[in-house]
Amino acid sequence: MLLREYAHLCAYELYALLRSHPSPPSIFIHNRRYNLWMAVFNEKQEELEHFETRMGIPRGRLAVTMDLLTDAMALVGQHGVYCQSQRWPGKPVMDIQLIMKNLTDAKELIQSVMETLQKKD
Repeated sequence: MLLREYAHLCAYELYALLRSHPSPPSIFIHNRRYNLWMAVFNEKQEELEHFETRMGIPRGRLAVTMDLLTDAMALVGQHGVYCQSQRWPGKPVMDIQLIMKNLTDAKELIQSVMETLQKKD
């Protein structure tokens, strides 16, 4: 079962459907288990395999997460160029500023986890 088939459902109906399933289906690729409910494992399979091979599974997944956050920050930054604050010309609107701050904070936390994992290795 793929989530694309259920895109027409509202969040509550989708949540109820997922809760009713005894366990999410998973697949094994190169001795790694991937949860099929999570589309990111299908979309980013090549990147995940590359970084997991180079850095190990936890750090590899965090590296891909960092890439996704960086991409999100670039998109929000581009949006911020066009959505300028009327109070403070030259600055993005407040919601864009808050989103960028939260994304930056998330990246810093992930970087700290990656550093801690590297020290343990």
